[in-house]
Amino acid sequence: MIEHITDAKQKRYISRRILESLHDWFELDESRERYIEESRDWLFFASKESDEYVGFLCLKETGKKTVELAVMGVLQECHRKGIGRALFDEAKKKALQEGYSFMQVKTVKMGVYEDYDITNRFYLSLGFEEFEVIEELWGEDNPCQIYVMSLTK
Repeated sequence: MIEHITDAKQKRYISRRILESLHDWFELDESRERYIEESRDWLFFASKESDEYVGFLCLKETGKKTVELAVMGVLQECHRKGIGRALFDEAKKKALQEGYSFMQVKTVKMGVYEDYDITNRFYLSLGFEEFEVIEELWGEDNPCQIYVMSLTK
């Protein structure tokens, strides 16, 4: 079941629990803590199964008509069960209701790390399209791939 979470304390609890379990993707303490703290100000969706949160997704506004899928995590034992897609579908619906026309997401470019290749394929399967790679944003070792999608197609 997908819930729209509005309580800042609950957002921090859910994001911390899930991001700390996903060390391969969120290994940098500073970056992980920034996601946890900033999540309190973003549109926040969580997936709950058997009274336990197993995934979440946050959207943040980056322009008058654009929202970014800022951070998302699903417990590793719950991967490939449709939770990420369900979170995305609910977030996309809400973004449209809020009047956004575009969504973007940033990740590490395909071909750099196997774990991120899985992430890239997931975003492509949702309908995102390659927009731009900015190598300077996160450093040469982590080229930033930006994907975009029109929400109104």
